Amino acid sequence: MVVETRSITEEVPMVPRMSEDPAQLVPELAQASAALFKVTGNGSVPRATISLVQLRAGQIVGSTYLTVLHTGFLRKAGEPEERITSVASWQDSPYFTSAERAALALVEAVLQPAAHGERVSDELYARAAEHYEPKALATLMFAIGQVNFFIAVALIAKPVPGRSFTDPWN
Repeated sequence: MVVETRSITEEVPMVPRMSEDPAQLVPELAQASAALFKVTGNGSVPRATISLVQLRAGQIVGSTYLTVLHTGFLRKAGEPEERITSVASWQDSPYFTSAERAALALVEAVLQPAAHGERVSDELYARAAEHYEPKALATLMFAIGQVNFFIAVALIAKPVPGRSFTDPWN
């Protein structure tokens, strides 16, 4: 099996890899997607925290679509540019609360392989639980799961970055 790679100077086309919208092909997705958004929007975790976590997930997996999407959500919500642009280097950024740091650490642990032991250690879980009541911690867990659900779409179908969230195939 030969894997083709693009040279770093080659332009990336502004067309989706998958020519047909997966949501049109599988209309049942709309109901599942709406349910996920309802779960993560229950108010127990600030929407900004969820968007920061989902932006970090897009950065970790190298999805321009998700990175642009969640950056846009944060800008629309009025988040300061310093917070948005320092998500990739949150560990040494002064712009995040300790609760947001725990959330960002969780998404990194879930998405990055651990050299030894579990990805989400008991210590990390305990640190997150210090900042989030049980419902909020469960919501944060589902927000990470939600973005993971869409990571497969973003990496396989490759919708066009910057197009409407509801219509990235046109």
